[in-house]
Amino acid sequence: MNLEIHKPELMQRVNAHIQAGHFHNADELIEKALDALDERPPAAAPREPAPTVFEQGLGLYSSPEDAALIDEVVSIAYAERRRPSREQPLAL
Repeated sequence: MNLEIHKPELMQRVNAHIQAGHFHNADELIEKALDALDERPPAAAPREPAPTVFEQGLGLYSSPEDAALIDEVVSIAYAERRRPSREQPLAL
Protein backbone atom coordinates (compact mmCIF):
# COMPACT_ATOMS: atom_id res chain seq x y z
CA MET A 1 0.00 0.00 0.00
CA ASN A 2 1.22 3.48 -0.82
CA LEU A 3 0.21 6.48 1.23
CA GLU A 4 0.21 10.00 -0.12
CA ILE A 5 0.29 13.16 1.94
CA HIS A 6 -1.56 15.96 0.19
CA LYS A 7 -1.16 18.71 2.77
CA PRO A 8 2.22 20.43 2.49
CA GLU A 9 2.16 21.53 6.14
CA LEU A 10 1.64 17.91 7.23
CA MET A 11 4.54 16.78 5.06
CA GLN A 12 6.71 19.48 6.65
CA ARG A 13 5.78 18.23 10.12
CA VAL A 14 6.65 14.64 9.22
CA ASN A 15 9.99 15.69 7.73
CA ALA A 16 10.78 17.91 10.72
CA HIS A 17 10.28 15.00 13.16
CA ILE A 18 12.44 12.70 11.03
CA GLN A 19 15.21 15.32 10.64
CA ALA A 20 15.11 16.03 14.39
CA GLY A 21 15.85 12.35 14.99
CA HIS A 22 12.54 11.52 16.65
CA PHE A 23 11.89 8.84 14.00
CA HIS A 24 14.03 7.07 11.40
CA ASN A 25 11.36 7.23 8.70
CA ALA A 26 7.69 7.94 8.02
CA ASP A 27 6.71 4.32 8.73
CA GLU A 28 8.03 4.60 12.28
CA LEU A 29 6.21 7.90 12.82
CA ILE A 30 2.89 6.50 11.55
CA GLU A 31 3.29 3.37 13.69
CA LYS A 32 3.84 5.50 16.81
CA ALA A 33 0.82 7.67 15.97
CA LEU A 34 -1.42 4.63 15.45
CA ASP A 35 -0.18 3.03 18.68
CA ALA A 36 -1.10 6.21 20.55
CA LEU A 37 -4.57 6.16 19.00
CA ASP A 38 -5.07 2.52 19.99
CA GLU A 39 -4.16 3.33 23.62
CA ARG A 40 -6.77 6.07 23.95
CA PRO A 41 -10.12 5.18 25.49
CA PRO A 42 -12.97 5.15 22.98
CA ALA A 43 -14.54 8.53 22.42
CA ALA A 44 -17.81 9.08 24.22
CA ALA A 45 -20.92 9.63 22.17
CA PRO A 46 -21.61 13.30 21.47
CA ARG A 47 -23.58 14.84 24.29
CA GLU A 48 -26.78 16.68 23.64
CA PRO A 49 -26.99 20.23 24.97
CA ALA A 50 -28.41 20.48 28.47
CA PRO A 51 -32.13 21.19 28.48
CA THR A 52 -33.21 24.67 29.44
CA VAL A 53 -35.00 25.33 32.72
CA PHE A 54 -38.27 25.53 30.79
CA GLU A 55 -37.61 22.19 29.05
CA GLN A 56 -36.80 20.57 32.40
CA GLY A 57 -40.13 21.68 33.76
CA LEU A 58 -38.48 23.59 36.59
CA GLY A 59 -40.06 26.88 35.64
CA LEU A 60 -43.20 28.26 37.21
CA TYR A 61 -45.11 28.32 33.96
CA SER A 62 -46.51 25.54 31.86
CA SER A 63 -46.56 27.13 28.43
CA PRO A 64 -44.78 29.83 26.42
CA GLU A 65 -47.92 31.97 26.73
CA ASP A 66 -47.72 31.76 30.53
CA ALA A 67 -44.05 32.71 30.37
CA ALA A 68 -44.88 35.75 28.21
CA LEU A 69 -47.56 36.80 30.69
CA ILE A 70 -45.16 36.52 33.62
CA ASP A 71 -42.55 38.52 31.67
CA GLU A 72 -45.14 41.25 31.13
CA VAL A 73 -46.14 41.31 34.81
CA VAL A 74 -42.47 41.53 35.87
CA SER A 75 -41.88 44.34 33.38
CA ILE A 76 -44.82 46.32 34.83
CA ALA A 77 -43.58 45.68 38.37
CA TYR A 78 -40.13 47.02 37.50
CA ALA A 79 -41.67 50.09 35.87
CA GLU A 80 -43.69 50.74 39.03
CA ARG A 81 -40.61 50.31 41.16
CA ARG A 82 -38.72 52.94 39.17
CA ARG A 83 -41.57 55.44 39.42
CA PRO A 84 -40.91 58.15 42.04
CA SER A 85 -42.81 57.61 45.24
CA ARG A 86 -45.08 60.21 46.80
CA GLU A 87 -43.27 61.78 49.65
CA GLN A 88 -45.21 62.16 52.89
CA PRO A 89 -44.53 65.33 54.86
CA LEU A 90 -42.72 64.64 58.09
CA ALA A 91 -44.81 65.29 61.19
CA LEU A 92 -42.92 67.19 63.87
